[in-house]
Amino acid sequence: MPSRSRLPRLPELTPAADPRRGYSQQEILGELRRLILEGNLPPGTGLPLREFAKRFDVSAIPVRESLQTLIGEGLVEHRPNFGYTVTRLTAAELRELYVVRERLESAALAAAVRQADTEDHRLATESHARLERAVLDDDPAAYHRETRIFHLALTRPSGMARLVHMLEYAWNITEPVQPMVHVSTGERVVLHADHSRQLAAFLAGDAEALLAATEQHHARLNHVVSGLPTDTGLFAEPTSPEDI
Repeated sequence: MPSRSRLPRLPELTPAADPRRGYSQQEILGELRRLILEGNLPPGTGLPLREFAKRFDVSAIPVRESLQTLIGEGLVEHRPNFGYTVTRLTAAELRELYVVRERLESAALAAAVRQADTEDHRLATESHARLERAVLDDDPAAYHRETRIFHLALTRPSGMARLVHMLEYAWNITEPVQPMVHVSTGERVVLHADHSRQLAAFLAGDAEALLAATEQHHARLNHVVSGLPTDTGLFAEPTSPEDI
């Protein structure tokens, strides 16, 4: 399917750190990554070099370099004749990545719960409070954003930098889909109850309880992800054998 020819309405860009010098390549990379991760550029959206160069008031070169980096992060793909697009997964690929995330997260949590200190507990508690607010406000976008922050707050104390990096990479690839935005309010409430159990076990230093709560949480997540609509253009069509 061809990429979308027009960009959706985008939020204001973060101003360049030095307005006199304009956007650096790293700032352009950060902005493009943010727009994708926050769901402003849905899966399959075309990313025209010239239009972004105009928005950043730069040549196409730093935009192209940024998109190449995002290809390496799994957020962008490039196809001949279609150019750059936000990565669009098949429904099966999304389910597969959730299984990967579960395995990586469980491995990190087993170490994190033993090594977490007072500051780690504070960060996880504050993140959980923001999740609670998103549920009470019925704010799907905020809930999706804060879910990622909460899960990473539980895993980063593991000290397993490479494992956490792989977890973030797998998470990045699923972000354009914004799964938590597409589930019902009731489903978010149930998933948040799991988060509360995870937080309680994390604060208590109870690895067994934390892993049990996480296993139950991912079982619910896998069920929710399997129920996402597949006829709305959110997912790519499965590749047929003759296309391989």
